[in-house]
Amino acid sequence: MKFFVDTADIKAISELNEMGMVDGVTTNPSLIMKSGRDIIEVTKEICSIVKGPVSAEVVGTEAETMIAEGKKLAKIAPNIAVKVPLTWAGLKTCKTLTEEGHMVNVTLCFSANQALLAAKAGATFISPFIGRLDDVNIDGMDLISEIRTIYDNFNFETEILGASIRTVNHVTQCALIGADVITAPPNVLKMLAEHPLTTKGLELFMQDWAKTGQKII
Repeated sequence: MKFFVDTADIKAISELNEMGMVDGVTTNPSLIMKSGRDIIEVTKEICSIVKGPVSAEVVGTEAETMIAEGKKLAKIAPNIAVKVPLTWAGLKTCKTLTEEGHMVNVTLCFSANQALLAAKAGATFISPFIGRLDDVNIDGMDLISEIRTIYDNFNFETEILGASIRTVNHVTQCALIGADVITAPPNVLKMLAEHPLTTKGLELFMQDWAKTGQKII
């Protein structure tokens, strides 16, 4: 399973990338706002750091505008995945950009039917929002499972990109179900290495090692 990091924070991306934990990056208008930087400028810098897909989102609501924005964003770097919302205008944009050879990430997916439409439009990635479904008392992992079954039934090549990841359990469940990718904030990715028994065990080893009076270097 591939790990994308959901941020426009250059420092956080670089740190995780140096550890080999970044297969791609996802951004959105809110993350660009938090970065305080120009979308073209910061996205170009991200693309220079990360070799994998970097999602940059359009902000238009009509297909004509989305297509124009998508083409401009795609010129930033070869590894740009144009991110479009799951609306009819977004699906039209997806089909157009895909046919022109661009990667497209269809976002804000909340149903299996929406995911089916995105696959038929040729999406490179479909981004079901797990956490936001959980927020309204719907199990977001059920959607990941439904999409996995449908895509496997019909051999769709669209990759399932689990989004709105809030917890480490979301990551585990996505891996068990067979999501192709997850995108998560830097803090959630870092939490994957944490376990109280690991911390406790390391403390015990260090206490015992100190009692030996030895040094390795």
